[in-house]
Amino acid sequence: QVQLVESGGGLVQPGGSLRLSCIASGRVVRELTMAWFRQSPGKDREFVAAVKRSSGGTSYTRSLKGRFTISRDNSKNALHLQMNSLNDEDTAVYYCAATSRSLITSSLWGDHEYDYWGQGTQVTVSS
Repeated sequence: QVQLVESGGGLVQPGGSLRLSCIASGRVVRELTMAWFRQSPGKDREFVAAVKRSSGGTSYTRSLKGRFTISRDNSKNALHLQMNSLNDEDTAVYYCAATSRSLITSSLWGDHEYDYWGQGTQVTVSS
């Protein structure tokens, strides 16, 4: 069983930055396909970014690439999401997700592909 615990959310002003972290237990992160999703009130859960197991190849939702960076820290068994130039549309609960399966790139975006989820961390962008 894999457990995921997110941290790093909070209140930030427009234009600011935050770094989210997800600590995994029960499995080493290089053996997991891991991703960040987010959900705003009244909206469906949205794919943000993912890291493939083993290779560490990354994928981003196109609108966020360039502002958000996903990374995996094998030494800390963690997944991170660096978020820059935040705006109010980035306000959401951010979730860490994982599966032990290898996924092709197009499957990384589907939340149903992931078996394990964290509890979420709230990010609020507001002045």
